[in-house]
Amino acid sequence: MSAVRIRAAKLEDVPSIAVLLRALGWFGDLGEEPREATERRVRRHLSACLADNSHSVYVAEAEERVVGYGSVHWLPYLFLPGPEGYVSELFVEEAYRGRGVGRSLVEVIVAEAHGRGCARLMLLVGRDREAYRRGFYAKRGWTERPEMANFVLRLG
Repeated sequence: MSAVRIRAAKLEDVPSIAVLLRALGWFGDLGEEPREATERRVRRHLSACLADNSHSVYVAEAEERVVGYGSVHWLPYLFLPGPEGYVSELFVEEAYRGRGVGRSLVEVIVAEAHGRGCARLMLLVGRDREAYRRGFYAKRGWTERPEMANFVLRLG
């Protein structure tokens, strides 16, 4: 594999990100909607992320195409000495997992968090996901918070 290159996402990456998301097969609704609908949603959300400095989205390129991406939201908390970075999405094409793509994305995000003076980074990962089972985050110094519960209120 050629070297992995991490760079800031651009609107031109929308089709590639949409293809990657649909190929994961993790999000049932994506597989059932037309490709154009997925691209419209990705474009709308990526445009919002690029509109100001409160979000960062990175793509990972290998062999001259997007093979992964990561999205982080920079959140000020009144009780922390610095902001928290919430890594909301970190996805790598199946054929590129275990080849340093995810690690490279995480390293860029951690470096930016340090540069922003963040107090911590946070993410959620399903215990049934390969990254969790392989200890991807734990091997990189992330600790699981057993004292927390993750609640979701669906609004639509």
